[in-house]
Amino acid sequence: MTLRIALFLLLGLLATPFSAMAAAELVDPDPLAVPAGVDGETVATEIKRALIGRGWVVTGEQPGRIDASLHLRAHVARVAISFDTESVRVNYVSSDNLDYREKKGRRYIHKNYLSWVNNVLTDLSRNLQMATL
Repeated sequence: MTLRIALFLLLGLLATPFSAMAAAELVDPDPLAVPAGVDGETVATEIKRALIGRGWVVTGEQPGRIDASLHLRAHVARVAISFDTESVRVNYVSSDNLDYREKKGRRYIHKNYLSWVNNVLTDLSRNLQMATL
């Protein structure tokens, strides 16, 4: 009887979705500071340059905001980027097939999403620094 219970527990552990193991807490990144002297038009241009360089597509644009999405195989991530001459902020909007979920007031998503956003921010930071030269 105890062998059956042990096997049942073991099968329960093995049945845990592997996607749950690849999840990370979704926290929107801290705002990125814009160097002094960079105007709003340059900020917008450099945001788009960083997005396109990483395979993102600009899906909407209005003053102070750029919407973008990333399509990788069957996965889609959507973000809203708000900006001015002082800072740039990236916020998660939605996703498809990235195991997004909310649990006890916290948000979770596939860990690769965080890398994709951080790569854009790293490129953007470099682009903005170069714009001051």
